[in-house]
Amino acid sequence: MTVESFLNAEEELQVVDAIRVAEKMTSGEIRVHLEEYEHPEQVFDRTKEVFHFLKMDNTEAHNGVIIYVAVNLKQFVIYGDKGIHEKVGDTFWQSTRDAIQAQFKEGNFAKGLSNGVTEVGRVLQEYFPWQHNDTNELPDEISKG
Repeated sequence: MTVESFLNAEEELQVVDAIRVAEKMTSGEIRVHLEEYEHPEQVFDRTKEVFHFLKMDNTEAHNGVIIYVAVNLKQFVIYGDKGIHEKVGDTFWQSTRDAIQAQFKEGNFAKGLSNGVTEVGRVLQEYFPWQHNDTNELPDEISKG
């Protein structure tokens, strides 16, 4: 599988819409990143690199979350900055991973990503609610490597 074949244009819009809706309720930042990656044992480390490259660790409240997908390996990682991780702990990441994975196993990649984004947004809203002076610190589009 390639980045280009992972989501069609309509599916990409579905995921971007989920990001926009989720971010309207929180000061947190959510990104989805797709790329082909060749080292299955290093996907978590690559996620952290991409997180930094996309400047997700520069948010004011350290509440950025990335859903990284190595499309050719059919692996993904949900990674959150220290501000959100300190609030939610490991259980949240595991339950969100399970929700995405259930859809991925059925080949419903857009639905899985959208469900994951929605769940992340719900939890970010709880701990980092939107304030009237909030600004969108990062782009909402899907990034690709």
